[in-house]
Amino acid sequence: MAGIKKKKDIYTESLELHEKYRGKIEVHSKVPIRNRRDLSLVYTPGVGAVCKEIQRDKNLAYKYTLKANTIAIVSDGSRVLSLGNIGGYAALPVMEGKALLFKKLAGIDAFPICFENFHTEFVDEVKNIAPVFGGIALEDIAAPKCFELEDALQGIGIPVMHDDQHGTAVVVLAALLNACRVTKKRFEELNIVVCGAGAAGFAIIRILRCIGYDPNLCSSVNDIIVCDTKGIIHRQRDGLYTNKYKFIIAEETNKAGRTGNLADAFQGADVCIGVSVPAIITPPMIRSMNKDPIVFALAHPMPEILPHDALVAGAAIVGTGRNDFPNQINYALAFPGIFRGALDVCATRISDEMKVAAAHALADFVKRPQKNRILPQVLNRRVMKAVATAVSTAAVTSGCARKI
Repeated sequence: MAGIKKKKDIYTESLELHEKYRGKIEVHSKVPIRNRRDLSLVYTPGVGAVCKEIQRDKNLAYKYTLKANTIAIVSDGSRVLSLGNIGGYAALPVMEGKALLFKKLAGIDAFPICFENFHTEFVDEVKNIAPVFGGIALEDIAAPKCFELEDALQGIGIPVMHDDQHGTAVVVLAALLNACRVTKKRFEELNIVVCGAGAAGFAIIRILRCIGYDPNLCSSVNDIIVCDTKGIIHRQRDGLYTNKYKFIIAEETNKAGRTGNLADAFQGADVCIGVSVPAIITPPMIRSMNKDPIVFALAHPMPEILPHDALVAGAAIVGTGRNDFPNQINYALAFPGIFRGALDVCATRISDEMKVAAAHALADFVKRPQKNRILPQVLNRRVMKAVATAVSTAAVTSGCARKI
């Protein structure tokens, strides 16, 4: 009809917003500069005294500079959610958005550091920016590069965490703990199918099997069957030795040495966790699982199976990565609080204890979990505070807190 304005779609509106503001973050001064004396305090000559103190003890950078509350968001844009390998330039709007979330949810100043190409010097370049930051969040970096980079950066004196891996794993663990409370399943008896052997899948597998974790921190599920594009990962599969991380998966999962395709993996499973591609899970697969199965379909923007289809097929609880369905399993529930807690105690790294503490804090925040509510809402700032407190405490007890 004439005179009716057509509503803009979300993509057009987003383009206009970004053009209007030319990005989503900016730098603000914390102190006023009203006269020459103010300038002498914040810059030369007064700042020289601060420099000398930090030269004497570099840990004093936490006391005198932005380091104590600032992290770098490092990406090469090689695995951007739903967009793929788009490079550092194109990844910048996503990293800006992540920085905005850190500020809004946890009060953390975060700045995007985007590399256009991954190369051998990438590790050294990231190490060399460490003096400015209290932590580094690795973001949207393809596997296996993300594993190699994170491993190489451990021990540089500040927390380094690949959110796509560990943020996702922490929230999945929290969701599964509460899903077990609802369904009365025993966590230690769960047989799980993980669809997807990339960054998130690898971290999920390891936290659910407590690989690298103190068994006193968390229980291990009974077994996990992992599937990639070639089917079930098992020790005798051809070509396995060409991929270090899939070899590790084969060694740490699939105790019975099962073989076959994705449908075969679902038979007799209690839980399926999808971190792969849309529409790969079918209702017959759900029906082949044990009674009251738990289904986490986390592919984005379209899940491996739609919640309605999974529920009709017999699923007791369904979670996705989307906010328009119940039970959103979103790593934004974890990473702001994890980094907030780490920064609050000037942590030297993010330990296994800190990740497990974050997962339990998330699960415990929901006092009475129900079928359609196993996790808290993403934008609830009290969630971040609960996670941060648990992480700070775990950092101290695990010896990762720095004394300033």
